[in-house]
Amino acid sequence: MHYPKFPENCRSLLCKYLTPEVFEALKDRKTSNGFTLEQAINSGVKNPDSSIGVYAGDKESYRVFSLLFDPIIEEYHGFTKEDAHHSNMEPELLKAPNPDPEGKFILSTRIRVGRNVDNMPLGPAITREQRNKVEADVIEALQRLEGELAGRYYPLPGMSKEVQDALIRDHFLFKEGDRFLDAAGLNRDWPEGRGIYHNNDKTFLVWVNEEDQLRIISMQKGGDIKAVFTRLVNAVKSIEMKIPFSYSYHLGFITSCPTNLGTAMRASVHIALPKLSQDMAAFKAITDRYHLQIRGIHGEHSESEGGVYDISNRRRLGITEVQAVQDMYDGVVALIATEKALG
Repeated sequence: MHYPKFPENCRSLLCKYLTPEVFEALKDRKTSNGFTLEQAINSGVKNPDSSIGVYAGDKESYRVFSLLFDPIIEEYHGFTKEDAHHSNMEPELLKAPNPDPEGKFILSTRIRVGRNVDNMPLGPAITREQRNKVEADVIEALQRLEGELAGRYYPLPGMSKEVQDALIRDHFLFKEGDRFLDAAGLNRDWPEGRGIYHNNDKTFLVWVNEEDQLRIISMQKGGDIKAVFTRLVNAVKSIEMKIPFSYSYHLGFITSCPTNLGTAMRASVHIALPKLSQDMAAFKAITDRYHLQIRGIHGEHSESEGGVYDISNRRRLGITEVQAVQDMYDGVVALIATEKALG
């Protein structure tokens, strides 16, 4: 393997921190799962328009390739290699009465976390057999869920095109074809070992073996953010009784993409801001103040439709889950107040 040639306009954190010296120091290293630097950087090399460009193949990757991962994590999260992460999943500490009880602005609320199984490689390095074992163990845990979390698991193999399309339309189902994940090795053996679980009310979902081994998602119409967080916490705690999650006292919950480390949480609302969105500088000033990200309603790299935006927390590492949701809540309150003031 030779030092990759990046285009001059490459702005990814991989381009910034993979110096020839770092490359020479890491190019022959491997984790105990056989994961190499070449695999870690392949997505960013193949896709020079990446914003990050690196993926971990296992928990060990963050230590073995720390010369590359540490500065990327520090720039993205403002979190140094001496810092420690603390988790807090206590809904009663969240101060979040519904900011939009009349339903004029918030269409829906969605909070999700990524989780991976302890002592298993992550998606970029996992074998077919290991991925299938993860799926079998997760199905067993999901089948034990009760009450409002009770539902059904739908494996991707054999799923009819109609069911797939309907689930994608509802923002329920993940789909193949993301070139960043593909180059990271995350789409291997597609669709084997992958599926989706949802409860009977369609307010709780689990994606199995997408970017992370579990994406646990709580959602509902409207702006009752605390109810959505409470359901998520109950689900995570129930699943964790059967599935041990990969966690580090330094980096929090371990994920394949370093941007998701820590809480591995994305708390978001779909919110209509037709007036404020006419002035993106003012809009962005508010979201920056509360550490929030603005996306289109179909997720990353998509456009807004009808003045509706997806607003979510940007900070994940070095803050607790409660703080991450509080960031999102406080920012949404400010956005609604500004939209109202614009009359």
